[in-house]
Amino acid sequence: MFGGGGGLNPRKMEQMMQQMGIDVEDVDAEEVIIRTDEYDLVFNDAEVTKMDARGQETYQIIGSPEQVESGSAGGSADAGAGGSEPEIPAGDIEMVATRTGASEDEARAALEANDGDLAAAVEELE
Repeated sequence: MFGGGGGLNPRKMEQMMQQMGIDVEDVDAEEVIIRTDEYDLVFNDAEVTKMDARGQETYQIIGSPEQVESGSAGGSADAGAGGSEPEIPAGDIEMVATRTGASEDEARAALEANDGDLAAAVEELE
């Protein structure tokens, strides 16, 4: 982020980031799934870091993903077979609620109405 580190003391780097309004925290993630149209990338035991820079959240994933068939990882959108609604991950609900200031029920409803699309749900609630 700041070049090659240049020998900066980690404590000094943390102080500089706090002065710029950047908060960094580790996320205790069990699994991270990135879905694309062609395949899913599944990170098991990944190191996840969340950086909040004045309300803009960025997540960094460190690990080696396994590439699997699209929609086959975790609870896919097709998991709602039999006419039931697909399960909306709690993390997605929390993210939309935090980003928009909406209640968790409103965030869940927006995600369900937009087939789990985070960006569309946020746009609907903003």
